[in-house]
Amino acid sequence: MTFFDLERPEHAYMFAFIQADGHLTQGVGNKGRLAVELSARDAPILEEFQRLCPFNSSIRYRTRTTNFKADHTSVMWTVCAREFREELQALGLPVGRKSEIVAPPTVPFSERDYLRGLIDADGSVGRTAQDLPFVSLTTKSDAMAVFTAGYAERLCGARRRLNRNKRDSIYNVLFLNEAAVALAADLYYPGCLALPRKKASADRASSWVRPPTMGFAPPRRSWTPEEDEVILTAASMELAAKRLDRTLKSCKIRHWRLVGPKRPRVFPQR
Repeated sequence: MTFFDLERPEHAYMFAFIQADGHLTQGVGNKGRLAVELSARDAPILEEFQRLCPFNSSIRYRTRTTNFKADHTSVMWTVCAREFREELQALGLPVGRKSEIVAPPTVPFSERDYLRGLIDADGSVGRTAQDLPFVSLTTKSDAMAVFTAGYAERLCGARRRLNRNKRDSIYNVLFLNEAAVALAADLYYPGCLALPRKKASADRASSWVRPPTMGFAPPRRSWTPEEDEVILTAASMELAAKRLDRTLKSCKIRHWRLVGPKRPRVFPQR
């Protein structure tokens, strides 16, 4: 029995959410289970998953003390059906630890509904403390980061350089201002399946309009190997800046990144 049709919006969303927040375990023989555990406030989305899933499943609550909060109440949706677990694996949900190897499906799927599922599970959407709209996804997966950046670039032309942060070695794919408005409006369309609180935050993000007094940042210019050669061989940074039509500050910073800071020469004592 095949359940998932990832070209259906609700199935694409559900599968992405399971990939991001679900945990698939394999026991002895045919035993195993899929478990998705969320804060109790997000129980409605698990109830919807239970309604969509044609196999027997259970939803239960538990209260415990965590590293972040005492008496935290969570809700867990569990499915043990072997057919369901095998289909999840075939579509791209690994058993056990998955954060670095999980990837988008290789079969046709509804991309915007799939990405909304990732954002709801492992991302954020809304407005910053400065009232600027944002959409972000946090992931350890190269494939998920590339997919998210590629979708946004195709949608609104926003290009992102993907680099892992040094502290956690994860990607934080972030979009601000007009790019965030476009993404929020596209992903969280009327009537879509989503976490209610994320849908409300997305609606607020997509309603943002740039104030008349707020200027636009100039587009970034990537450094080319030819420009790097000019930086390294120029008689001075002033000449390099003039030749490359860049600011003196940017040329100095680029030179520092290429060769490192100048270190004082230490002469041996006699």
